[in-house]
Amino acid sequence: MTEQPETTVPAQPASTDPELSAHELNDQMAVRAAKRQAAADAGMAPYPVGVGRTDTLAHVREQFAHLEAGEETEHRVTVAGRVVHVRNTGKLCFGTLQEGDGTRLQVMLSKANVGEDSLAQWKALVDLGDFVAVTGNVISSRRGELSVMAGSWTMASKALRPLPTMHKELNEETRVRQRYLDLIVRQEARDVVLTRSLITRTVRRVMEEQGYVEIETPMLQLVHGGAAARPFETHLNAFDQDMTLRIATELFLKRAVVGGIDRVFEIGRVFRNEGVDSSHSPEFTTLEAYEAYADQFVMADRIREIIQECARQLGVEGIDTPQGRIELFGEWQWVSVYPGLSEAVGQEITPETPAEQLRALAAEREIPVNPAWDEQKLVMELFEEIVEPTLIQPTFVYDYPPAAQPLARPHREKPGLIEAWDLIIGGMERGTAFSELIDPVVQRERLTEQSLLSAAGDDEAMQLDEDFLRALEHGAPPMGGLGLGLDRLIMLFTNLGIRETILFPLMKPE
Repeated sequence: MTEQPETTVPAQPASTDPELSAHELNDQMAVRAAKRQAAADAGMAPYPVGVGRTDTLAHVREQFAHLEAGEETEHRVTVAGRVVHVRNTGKLCFGTLQEGDGTRLQVMLSKANVGEDSLAQWKALVDLGDFVAVTGNVISSRRGELSVMAGSWTMASKALRPLPTMHKELNEETRVRQRYLDLIVRQEARDVVLTRSLITRTVRRVMEEQGYVEIETPMLQLVHGGAAARPFETHLNAFDQDMTLRIATELFLKRAVVGGIDRVFEIGRVFRNEGVDSSHSPEFTTLEAYEAYADQFVMADRIREIIQECARQLGVEGIDTPQGRIELFGEWQWVSVYPGLSEAVGQEITPETPAEQLRALAAEREIPVNPAWDEQKLVMELFEEIVEPTLIQPTFVYDYPPAAQPLARPHREKPGLIEAWDLIIGGMERGTAFSELIDPVVQRERLTEQSLLSAAGDDEAMQLDEDFLRALEHGAPPMGGLGLGLDRLIMLFTNLGIRETILFPLMKPE
């Protein structure tokens, strides 16, 4: 770097605490803004187009890990990163740079190498959080710390807000609302991003290896369907048409199967205008897949292969949780809804059990229920509240009543039930699958029932989708369908809530 005149700026405040008062924050930002201007006045661009980096910090660490304490090389590099530690001591200054993957490397600036004016500028202009570029030789310090001994340096980007203190843990609200700070200061946050990426890639690879074709389906839809959920509503000005954001990708994927794409999947965002808690988010990511000539049991094999391959890629055989260790390999159990609920409550529950008896069971256990719910809905609610939390090991819950899934086909052997399962792991639903209903007459009856519920005020009921029915009327092959919540899969492997696994979750405005 060309030597510049010595620059006078206000001294750097000592505090970088994340819980600064508004006054302290304003003071620090004022000081940093003054340094930004001072750099510009001295001819140093505070935000240059580029800095000519030749090596990443990780590459330097890998290439020169063998250096002994005090060893020097003539290998010249230009490295860049965010300043996360500074120690300015007389004629020799030290800084620690960090790059995106969390790799850190020390840089050293001596008066003899960079010159008096450049060293003074470093001391006067550089704050924690700034990005800088340093050019110099790779060495190992006398204490054995791999370093770059600077011959020159330049500003890469001036930070106008202070970083949180690197050794102090951010509170959860700050971690989620200002995820960029979480990523800067916490390796665990960066690990979640990498884990999510690995899991998503693995899911996609497994599907492709099984012969599935990935497609994209519309997010804006005229009719919402494919799940029992309240949609977000919007308006398309070009058509002067009310529309909704999709709550599922199912109905368009099935259209693709009708058209001859026998194995089809989509990994995509869906939107449901519902509550927010540790396991629910208004927008989340799902895998949905449909396979011609398959059924619920084939789809069970598919989801088992996906989850076990994710475990292999992550190098785990089981997951330790507060409820106990979850074993992902070996046989996964199957639990039928009515026998499972009967065993849990100590009395026989069948599809003929009257609603009054089911409401009494709910009242005994202080489970709130809607007075308008019928027997099927009450059974599903009781099972979810009483049985599901006890299913820690991977469990397929199957033989549901028809109200559970209006798009599933009637059971081939058990009248009054449908062919569908939910996969419960760690007491939480992770995925679902059906032997899909392809009879357009029965499907019309089911969707008509749903549309009547919707007209009566049920915000979660599906609507009658005439175009989907028209597709089925052209003939659909027997098929199995699968849905897997990607966020909940990542929650399983990380033991985190959904807000921690979604990089930028929806938050209530400050």
